[in-house]
Amino acid sequence: MTPVQLAQFQPTMDAAHLRLDAVDPKAYASTRNALEGAVTRLSPYLTHGLLSLRDVYTAVNARHALDTRHKLVFELGWRAYWHHVWRHLGEGIHQSLHTGPLPDHAYQPELPINVLEARTGIPAIDLAVRELYETGYLHNHARMWLASYLVHLCKVHWHVGAQWMLGHLLDGDLASNHLSWQWVSGTGSSKPYLFNADNVAKYAPAHWHSPGTILDTSYEALDHIARNVAIQHTQNAQQLTVVGVAQPSLQTTPPGAEWCAPDNALATDRDVWLLHPWSLGAVPHGANANVLVVGAGFSECHVEMPWSALRWRFVTQGLQAHTAHLWWGNTTHIALALQAARSVSWQTNPHVDGAMVSAQKFWSIKTNGPVAKPCPQPALFATVDKHCHSFSEWWRKTHLIGL
Repeated sequence: MTPVQLAQFQPTMDAAHLRLDAVDPKAYASTRNALEGAVTRLSPYLTHGLLSLRDVYTAVNARHALDTRHKLVFELGWRAYWHHVWRHLGEGIHQSLHTGPLPDHAYQPELPINVLEARTGIPAIDLAVRELYETGYLHNHARMWLASYLVHLCKVHWHVGAQWMLGHLLDGDLASNHLSWQWVSGTGSSKPYLFNADNVAKYAPAHWHSPGTILDTSYEALDHIARNVAIQHTQNAQQLTVVGVAQPSLQTTPPGAEWCAPDNALATDRDVWLLHPWSLGAVPHGANANVLVVGAGFSECHVEMPWSALRWRFVTQGLQAHTAHLWWGNTTHIALALQAARSVSWQTNPHVDGAMVSAQKFWSIKTNGPVAKPCPQPALFATVDKHCHSFSEWWRKTHLIGL
């Protein structure tokens, strides 16, 4: 881990607001599809709770009046829509929403080693993998290219690729990531997302261009490959001369000595504000000195969601900005350490809501358990109770609120 790797995204409110202040909605709308375009790069701060969708809209709209149909507002809407789907389907987002170009069993359960080591010989793929490992971030177009290549040309099951990418992305949000992979794969959309070398040349700088590779063909040919079980791309002649990289490991527990076991004595008779990896910015304002701020990592949340050391460091440093107390343990251990507190407040988030529900059940059987005070993040879009199977349906039913 080098300082250069973390410098691109510092896990602080100041860094988040600097990026927010730099957003140019006009440039975003006209250049966002290009890898060197004026994208916001706010997603790590949204995923980990340093900013909310409402924060982004309010700040940008104050400087540049936004029409509700502006591209930036649509993109904020897509994030809210993916969470709408997650709220209705729960663990179902780990399953194909419907059959894609091929049945699920036609896809491979493992990622090709030449992709994992960025030595396919296809610049657009190898550079995307390297950037993912080095920075924990990828432009959305690069994510779609990488996902499309893995699913439709290498015949890797979308969920395998989604889990891998989720662990390396600093902005890895379960709903946005997995449902976007389903959109690319064709299990969450009406057709598979395909791209070719011309598409790369249109939106990427020259060193990403991939002439003379498997991508250098027509969309008709790519569609035929995507729908044919027998066609699986595994080899490229150029890969023999490509020097690969080692894949950073994904870990289910945070590395380093900053995290410790929950301290049963620390919270006794105190009001506790519980931070978690998805609420780095949710610190209480104007709270009295007796409020204890604790950062908590629930081991159950990471059994199926391991992270790279780069992402663990982002989260750890973000929590350390507000507290010296970082607890790591399962839900019972953390709930037990908080059982003698007067109250426990936290920002709700679907990544940890299951763990917190279990903690509340644990406290409810105690004679003098703490008062549980879940605090929802301020919303930008109105809740739509009916499950909408498309973004357009959801968009027609929702509206901006709280402004």
